[in-house]
Amino acid sequence: MALKIRKGDQVVVIAGKDKDRQGKVIQTLPKENAVIVDGLNMVVRHQRPRRTTRATPATQTGRIQKPAPLAIGKVMLVCPRCSEPTRVGSAIGEGGRRARACKQCHELIDVT
Repeated sequence: MALKIRKGDQVVVIAGKDKDRQGKVIQTLPKENAVIVDGLNMVVRHQRPRRTTRATPATQTGRIQKPAPLAIGKVMLVCPRCSEPTRVGSAIGEGGRRARACKQCHELIDVT
């Protein structure tokens, strides 16, 4: 089943430790039904130093904060037209193509 939230969408978290915070989707994980949102659900990972060569640049070491995946059911799309968190429906757009639509203002989200 296709995800109704895509890379680049603005979303708001509706449950969990980052509730009511907004961010931009930087990656979708359809097999896990999850998304990675920039700056939200941050976790700390410890990175050991590695030997560097000319071919590989030095990587950041120590405690690294990075975003962890969020379940798709914990985020809600923010409509770019009405700026409200909304459920996503589908409608027939220009040229007979299916597009995502805002359930609040009934405007098409994907206009290509």
